[in-house]
Amino acid sequence: MKKIFYLLTLFLSTSLLAQDYTEYVNPFIGTSNYGATNPGAIAPRGMVSVVPFNTSGKGNKMEKDSDWLSFPYAYENTIFTGYSHVNLSGVGCPDLGAVIVMPTTGDLNIHPSEYGTTYSKETAKAGYYSNFLEKYQVATEVTATQRAGISKYKFPAGKANLLLNLGQALSNESGAMVKVVNDQEIEGMRMIGSFCYNNPKTIYPVYFVMKVNKKADRTGVWQQHNKIDGIEAQWMSAYNGQQRIIEDAYYPIIGDSLGAYFSYDFEEATEVEVKIGISYVSIENARENLEKEVSNVSFDEIANRAKDNWNEKLSRIEVEGGSDDDKTVFYTALYHSMIHPNVMSDVNGEYPEAKTRKTKKTDGERYTVFSLWDTYRNLHQLMTLVYPEQQLNMVNTMLDIYDETGWLPKWELNGTETFTMVGDPAAIVVADTYLRGLRGFDEQKAFEAILKSAYPVEGGNPVRPCVDNYIKYGYVPVEDELEDKLWGSVSTTLEYTVADWSIAQFAKELGDQEKYKEFYNRSMGYKKMFDKESNFLRPKHMDGKWHEPFDPAHGANFEHNIGYVEGNAYQYNLMVQYDIPGLVKQFGGSKAFVNRLDEIFEKDQFDMANEPDMAYPYAYNYIKGKEYKTQDKVIELREKYFTNKPDGIAGNDDTGTMSAWVVFSMMGFYPDAPSTPQYALTTPAFDKVTIKLDHDVWGTDELVIKKEGGNTNHIQSIKVNGKTKKGYFISHKDLVGAKEIVFHTK
Repeated sequence: MKKIFYLLTLFLSTSLLAQDYTEYVNPFIGTSNYGATNPGAIAPRGMVSVVPFNTSGKGNKMEKDSDWLSFPYAYENTIFTGYSHVNLSGVGCPDLGAVIVMPTTGDLNIHPSEYGTTYSKETAKAGYYSNFLEKYQVATEVTATQRAGISKYKFPAGKANLLLNLGQALSNESGAMVKVVNDQEIEGMRMIGSFCYNNPKTIYPVYFVMKVNKKADRTGVWQQHNKIDGIEAQWMSAYNGQQRIIEDAYYPIIGDSLGAYFSYDFEEATEVEVKIGISYVSIENARENLEKEVSNVSFDEIANRAKDNWNEKLSRIEVEGGSDDDKTVFYTALYHSMIHPNVMSDVNGEYPEAKTRKTKKTDGERYTVFSLWDTYRNLHQLMTLVYPEQQLNMVNTMLDIYDETGWLPKWELNGTETFTMVGDPAAIVVADTYLRGLRGFDEQKAFEAILKSAYPVEGGNPVRPCVDNYIKYGYVPVEDELEDKLWGSVSTTLEYTVADWSIAQFAKELGDQEKYKEFYNRSMGYKKMFDKESNFLRPKHMDGKWHEPFDPAHGANFEHNIGYVEGNAYQYNLMVQYDIPGLVKQFGGSKAFVNRLDEIFEKDQFDMANEPDMAYPYAYNYIKGKEYKTQDKVIELREKYFTNKPDGIAGNDDTGTMSAWVVFSMMGFYPDAPSTPQYALTTPAFDKVTIKLDHDVWGTDELVIKKEGGNTNHIQSIKVNGKTKKGYFISHKDLVGAKEIVFHTK
């Protein structure tokens, strides 16, 4: 009997370990409706992603040169022009989408508008993508490690080509260098321009080494020559304004819109494997990344490693119950939350220093792609709870950036500061991480860094423009906006107050009562922008008068709107999550507050795709007797906007922010107030959720959340470790200290 029990236990343990969470990852979710995700192959936090590039060419419904496209792939499109190896996921501005490899057959053709092809048989999994190119009858497969990509092409017999296109990209730069090293290797560099095309001075290189397992029969490079008029045009009539092919050029070629090719004459169907290493430091590092991560390893082995790596990360949260679609939405969202920020350091620890791009070295991992205006609201709280080792790397990267530039990042990309969006979000992330109890970074340096951003400095504060007037008036006066000194005086004020609340709480935790009082008082400045006649937060002049005209509904759908950033007065009406009780008093009581909250939803003023109002569904929890509305609204929004379909994300994923919203919401708790270490509670989507915790960090191994009781979605009671809990909030300390939380539904 004991033997049978032992074997049964062993079988169950093995089955549990063998569970494939990647079965519930659908990388096509978010590839439509401007979700801006892609189905390409990527490892967790990978520097490299191998993505089907299908946003070039007039045959596509969505085309990068005729629209403001921020993504290399759109589900609606049909024309494929290669695989790009450096990409962004879920962003709202174009950049990267570079180092593109395209397989073709027949005579050499280097024009993307001509060599593009329709495709079929698309398959996408975590760390893997494949399709079939109709024009060329070529089956393709791709996978990736953190710093290298592998593609496999099954060519039919006859002429075949591998094109490395360095001219095509989503960047506003086209300069490059390419060198054919030999008949199996190409190396080079591609320049990348500014995110959102907003800074013509921002330019940096991405380096690559490409190796192929079959020797080419012919090699060459091509170059686009600019059109020249006048007498000089007569001397270069053969290639003036044209693309010139140079065969057997085994030396560096430098210029715009470059490319290189390998051509083959296959007597029979042949499989060709291409490996590309990437680095932001040097060609030598790209080669080392390639050799250390994919040398002497088969495509299938690397694909399996990618799958295993994703399974390890996804297995930190196990869900039971719910439909297969529910599980797919959940695990795909968890997958999307682990794409950015991504690794920037090479296998040897080297990375380009922010601003100067001098080579530096880290003992840990250097991260990049900090879309902090988005991610401070929920993604970093998810990382802190479930992946604390990653969150520590992110915070330490931010502090390194402070050392290198003198400022914490705002919207950092590959060592460049884009200054996209408003506010002081890094201060919020750093403080929130500390307040939730995650240590392992220099707290004194962190406090020094966030204080620097909070005050005026000689020459101007690049993180907080107009902070002098903000301190003087208690809000950012609309004059600063009208004089084009900043964007959205109301929105910027609210972002500054959230940051000041964060600094205050950090100071309190460090025992600095003077700074706590100073920044707490600053965080209450939102009240000066609250108009008690309309119950809206409104743009205000220096003399205390309200700016006119005022229409609270104006500004939806990204219309320009004085006072607000990508939104309107409704969508910023309650963006004071750190002081909802105080905001309720501004409204004159809970009845008026709930009426406005109802109005926002009933008049379709709530925008699920917009970060400032994404915590609003949880605001009902602050009003006793109205908590059921949070439960109803969260489920309604989740089922409407987050689905197992290509359009299954509510707009841009914003580097995992929308995905983090649905991950938390499906587990039954949400970090509604950054730098307030608490979670608002709601009905879980699953019967059971098991979160595996880092014992060294949280002092316990797991948290189990259960849903039991009736068939409704309304909560009757909540028990923590068997004891009935009052209210619909739980502190972070109590959450990680709870072995079991049970939601009893009616």
